[in-house]
Amino acid sequence: MHIEFFGAATEVTGSCHVLRVGRRTILLDCGLIQGGRSQDARNAEPFPFVAQDVDAVILSHAHIDHCGRLPLLVKRGFRGPIHTQAVSCLIASILLRDSAHLAASRARHSKVYRRGEASGDERGQENALYDLQDVERTLPHFVSHPYHAWFDVLPDVKARFLDAGHILGSAVVEIMATEDGVTRRIVFSGDLGQYASPILRDPQSPETADLVLMESTYGNRRHKDRDRSIQELGELIRDIDATSANIVVPAFAVGRSQEFLYHLGTHARDWGLDRWHIFLDSPLAIEASEIYWNHGHLFDEEALHLRSGFARMPRLPNVHFTRTAAESRVVNQIEGGAIIIAGSGTCSGGRILHHLRHALPHARNHILFTGFQPPGGLGRLLIDRAETVRIHGQQVEVHAQIHTIGGLSAHGDYEDLLRWYKAIENRPPVCLVHGDLTAMQALQFRLTTEAGAKATIPEPGHRIAL
Repeated sequence: MHIEFFGAATEVTGSCHVLRVGRRTILLDCGLIQGGRSQDARNAEPFPFVAQDVDAVILSHAHIDHCGRLPLLVKRGFRGPIHTQAVSCLIASILLRDSAHLAASRARHSKVYRRGEASGDERGQENALYDLQDVERTLPHFVSHPYHAWFDVLPDVKARFLDAGHILGSAVVEIMATEDGVTRRIVFSGDLGQYASPILRDPQSPETADLVLMESTYGNRRHKDRDRSIQELGELIRDIDATSANIVVPAFAVGRSQEFLYHLGTHARDWGLDRWHIFLDSPLAIEASEIYWNHGHLFDEEALHLRSGFARMPRLPNVHFTRTAAESRVVNQIEGGAIIIAGSGTCSGGRILHHLRHALPHARNHILFTGFQPPGGLGRLLIDRAETVRIHGQQVEVHAQIHTIGGLSAHGDYEDLLRWYKAIENRPPVCLVHGDLTAMQALQFRLTTEAGAKATIPEPGHRIAL
């Protein structure tokens, strides 16, 4: 019995790990490598395992950097079940369809802008990583499970999901695997959220484990106080002249968009939002919001209370849900008074690129980041104050004001990660994944000195025997 590390080993994106029990092979996640066009070639490379030899997949949650290569896995021969939490089944279905659309769009832009082939649309479709038909062939493989209930993955392997508090349906994966009469308990954290974050319940820790695979995205960072971050957001919105400026918010369709709307709704009067028109410019985020609303039983107590009193709450003024491309183009014509929430959250594709292309050249506009931006991506370039960026093959000057509100991250900081680990009774050995090397090394030091843990940082291809 052993684990091999591939995606999200010494990097944040592309989560994918392999558990081998006897002759059986189980994937933990199969995510897309994000970070701009430079990663397209990596995503298209052969897997470091044979797809048809994989017996099952266990998916921690539906974010694309965790599930985005599942259609490619099926396209290359995988025929087994994909086990995940029930809400993640629903969210993955809309995210994967959108991913196929984005893959085709990126291929088209690559043809048109890089090679100057005006008629490259059809061939661009052929070069996409996968298409909608591949997604539709993948969705029947999904098997949904509730939190806390053990289920059989394969003979001698069972698993259950605990709430990870990252997005709705996100899970800590707890696995019991037996080989040659020896049973091992492996825990995969997936992505862990902050404690006391809005809407979602707190992350849950397993009682014991023999080995923990633990994310480390913010292993070297302590978030700003959440209340202070919300106050900072309100001050920013109040101080901007709505008559001449737009605020553009790159947001993940699942999780960040819903939380951002939650804050706008609960502070509508205090922040003077009647001065603004608010656009949720993402069909995906609109669908995801409906999933969130229909699964209120998974909310924390505060969100449940607000949901039950929704009819008595002050309505969010001037909110618009723009589903079509034509509606989105109209939003780009607005020169002031618009708060535009659009995906993708990492600025790697989608409608946010169009809004940034229109907003960035003008100093009156504001770009607001509320989440992690992977190195090499457009979002990170903007945060690092690049003077120009390339969008859809064109150089765009950056004059807009760039802001980051760190306390609203969907990922826990190092204090949250330590709290989650310390709740595991036997303090098992830890393998750090899903973080850049600096964050991993910082968390490794804290786990060792503050929790007495044996923490290692596996590189891609590293194998650990259990």
